[in-house]
Amino acid sequence: MTKAIATLLYSKEHEWVLQLEGNRVRIGISDYAQKQLGDIVFVENPQLDDEVTADESMGTIESVKAVSEIFAPVSGTVVRINEEIEDAPETINEYPFGKGWLIEVEMSCPEELESLLNEDEYQAFINEEGEE
Repeated sequence: MTKAIATLLYSKEHEWVLQLEGNRVRIGISDYAQKQLGDIVFVENPQLDDEVTADESMGTIESVKAVSEIFAPVSGTVVRINEEIEDAPETINEYPFGKGWLIEVEMSCPEELESLLNEDEYQAFINEEGEE
């Protein structure tokens, strides 16, 4: 597994969250998720100023294997979109924790971060998921 940044938090839908300044967070999909998807060929992100709601769909990601929904790990307003992945979605496969991020959100409910998993909890979760 690609080494994750220790300060990342994860959702059980396999998105990661990196807290930036203030209530701003960057969101991407985990290394585990990109491996499960296979070669990513298209990403549909929300638009600037769109509102996203925790645990609700905020877009889709298409791979050679399947089309999957992307779920917002937190609620807030989209303040930045990674335009690089529109032209090169494979960047998510190559750099899931770096250049392959999806969007940045100004959180409306920062306390939602408390419901996310830390690295160890996420590793335990995907290990359990793999055993099912």
